[in-house]
Amino acid sequence: MRLGINLGYWGAGMDADNLAVAREADRLGYAVCWAAEAYGSDAATVLAWVAARTERIDVGSAIFQIPARTPAMTAMTAATLDTLSQGRFRLGLGVSGPQVSEGWYGVRFDKPLARTREYVEIVRKAMARERLTHQGEHWTLPLPGGPGKPLKLTVHPVRERVPLYIAAMGPKNLEQTGEIADGALLLFFLPEQAEETTLASLRAGREKAGLTLDGFDVVPTVPFAVGDDVPALADHFRPYTALYVGGMGSARQNFYNQLARRLGYEKEAAEIQERYLAGDKQGAAAAVPHRLIDSTALIGPVERIADRMRAYAEAGVTTLSLSPAGFTREERITGLRAGVEALERAGLA
Repeated sequence: MRLGINLGYWGAGMDADNLAVAREADRLGYAVCWAAEAYGSDAATVLAWVAARTERIDVGSAIFQIPARTPAMTAMTAATLDTLSQGRFRLGLGVSGPQVSEGWYGVRFDKPLARTREYVEIVRKAMARERLTHQGEHWTLPLPGGPGKPLKLTVHPVRERVPLYIAAMGPKNLEQTGEIADGALLLFFLPEQAEETTLASLRAGREKAGLTLDGFDVVPTVPFAVGDDVPALADHFRPYTALYVGGMGSARQNFYNQLARRLGYEKEAAEIQERYLAGDKQGAAAAVPHRLIDSTALIGPVERIADRMRAYAEAGVTTLSLSPAGFTREERITGLRAGVEALERAGLA
């Protein structure tokens, strides 16, 4: 099992700190550095900057939002980043959520599975430097009846096949991800329930493609904090958990809320969402069960974290992406070093 680092969203005065964290992760031998985007900083620019300031660590989008770019634009960006980083780019994609897709990009949040499948097909074809033609429900290339003609990407990516990941959560999305992607980007991954909530669906998708999970990258992002006071560390992640379970998406479409229910927190997930959408963010955070945080995060002394890392590895995780807590650069870098120590103590390095 390899370690990754997730920088999350750029900005909020943490630009220099994030770069320092990425460079330290590079020095420590982390496998990949991920960056996110929503409706603030874009991930592509961040990854170009990180790639220019690092030497070995891969850089990955977690995620490029599908409604934000045409598939051809994503292929261009991925090919450029792979070239500039000398073959260190990983392409992570996701449909985002209804609020961002429709409110920010003006793209209807409909048929996300079919849209993702078509999108991946076009991106794959473009990055393989085939002449780009596509006849689908969501995209037609070239447009009929006009001057457009099938074009071919002029940039040559370093690798013939840039690794492609999809942010997946629901059973159908997980199954499709297993079928059409090289890896899955996951949140709120609970090792003890991984088979029924995640891996069975991924495996079914791989079987559709005539493949197994061998070589498929299972990548959960895990909140991470080191210390002796486990309840206090868990409390640090209450607002984060409440935001996702209660505030992401809409009352009808919140994939994280649905996952929390599948993990056995039906009543708690409903209360968190009700409070959050009513504007009571503190009440929503207080309603998050300690057990939900503790089971889906890495918190506590290094030896305790090492034990949990073994559980993640045994559950089939191949890249464990850490999201280290801390308000200062020093705290986050200390967390990075503790992550390597825990991996070594777990016998997984």
